[in-house]
Amino acid sequence: MANFFFTRKSLDDLLAQTEESEHKLKRALGSFDLVLLGIGAIIGTGIFVLTGVGAALHAGPAVTLSFAVSAVACVFAALCYAEFASILPVSGSAYTYAYATIGELLAWIIGWDLILEYAVCSITVAIGWSGYLVNLMAGMGIIIPAWLCTPPLNIPAVIIVMIITTLLVIGIKESARFNSFIVIIKLAVILFFIFFGLFFIKPENWSPFMPFGWNGVMTGAAIVFFAYIGFDAVSTTAEETKHPQRDLPIGIIVSLLVCSTLYIIVALILTGIIPVMDYAADQSFLSAPIAFALKVLHQDWASGIIAVGAVMGITSVLLVMMMGQPRVFFAMSRDRLLPESVSRVHPRFRTPYRTTIITGIGVGLVALLIPIGTAAELANIGTLFAFAIVSASVLILRKINPTVKRSFRVPAVWIISPLGVIFSLYLMYSLPVLTWIRFLAWLDIGLFIYFFYSRTHSRVAEKDHRERKFSWGLLLEFFGIFFIINSFLFGLLALLTLTGITALKSWEEIHLDPAQSLAFCGVVFLTGIIMLLAGKWLRKRKH
Repeated sequence: MANFFFTRKSLDDLLAQTEESEHKLKRALGSFDLVLLGIGAIIGTGIFVLTGVGAALHAGPAVTLSFAVSAVACVFAALCYAEFASILPVSGSAYTYAYATIGELLAWIIGWDLILEYAVCSITVAIGWSGYLVNLMAGMGIIIPAWLCTPPLNIPAVIIVMIITTLLVIGIKESARFNSFIVIIKLAVILFFIFFGLFFIKPENWSPFMPFGWNGVMTGAAIVFFAYIGFDAVSTTAEETKHPQRDLPIGIIVSLLVCSTLYIIVALILTGIIPVMDYAADQSFLSAPIAFALKVLHQDWASGIIAVGAVMGITSVLLVMMMGQPRVFFAMSRDRLLPESVSRVHPRFRTPYRTTIITGIGVGLVALLIPIGTAAELANIGTLFAFAIVSASVLILRKINPTVKRSFRVPAVWIISPLGVIFSLYLMYSLPVLTWIRFLAWLDIGLFIYFFYSRTHSRVAEKDHRERKFSWGLLLEFFGIFFIINSFLFGLLALLTLTGITALKSWEEIHLDPAQSLAFCGVVFLTGIIMLLAGKWLRKRKH
């Protein structure tokens, strides 16, 4: 079992799969399409919602620095994504990159993690879209009954998911054109707010600039990181890009730089036109801070323009998130880590229609039934985990396959790559403890699926003639790895809290003691080591 962790898939095998007739997607996207897809994915809920949450609850006016810190972490990761995309233009994103460099088990963990990330983002955005639409219609005098737009019957959320799913099944080029139209409108709305807001800035609103200190800035950075999720989704369209080695790095890096610049400017103006800390308990501000700020200034007509831009922005985010999730699902299914039958490509449209429809049904049902909770934090931790793995994997591939053709190379890779890992992990460990518990629970479910299904059904398992029969040694190794992963990740969180690197507040909220948790994790870690060694000994004795 432990050896499966390091079983890699060759670059040649990964690229060969993209040409299989039953799995071949239609190449229709250029660099401009990819840049707009990246902008469409990034600019949405973050700029229209999380700017207010980050400022009022976590960082104050220093939310500008929070956006800058998150942007730096994303730039490091984006450069690493760009190098991988130039080498491996394959659907699957970080999952595929991990499979080629680190091994099957970690690739599975990343793929399972990405399914969570994109699904949670899609659900959150669909529910948020419903709320914005209801408010926009109310402003126009059209009242949608509450029972039609609140769980467990959120009809607008289901309708938008059905429309997006249908569009994605019909074709990638059609989806990209729709996205481009929406992106142009929302960029115009954001630029309107920037230039309009300049006339209402009061410098006294920026004082005190860091009311919660540096910890507040970092907590804010971990929260507003959700605003940057999306540029990685560009890499999932690799098999539908005309010139992926050239165009994918352009799409990833340019879209991130444009959005980072806009985020920082918008945060600076928002915190300059109103005293954001005064509205920390106002739900209207927290749910729509930009539109709310303009209403405070008695500029209701401008607020209406922002509301239209928000609905447009959130629509494009939902489109790209629901584009990314089925393609990761598709790549894992094609590798037979999930049932291969769902990776079939539509004979006419050449899209991964089965995984797209499954995603649409799942997202629609959940969006119909549940309210928005802590979904943003859950999506953040999954994305940061993927960023850390991709940043580390670039160095590994440079070591194990230095001669492979790279049309884009990470500059100063021995600096950029480690910084990408460090920044991503630091932001991960700045998230609340409850988010970590939920994240580990999801990973644990994935580990069980891997052991009892994926481990013996994958293409690599078939090629290696992997043993399918049950054995106590394998079971002990599995639970050993299971305990080691959980105790290491959670124990490190407790250790960072005890040393003052991360905040104690989220531990107190759920009545957990980090010192006791660290001791418990130490015992579990040692137990995992013993079980892993015992399993290896039993298997060696058997053979």
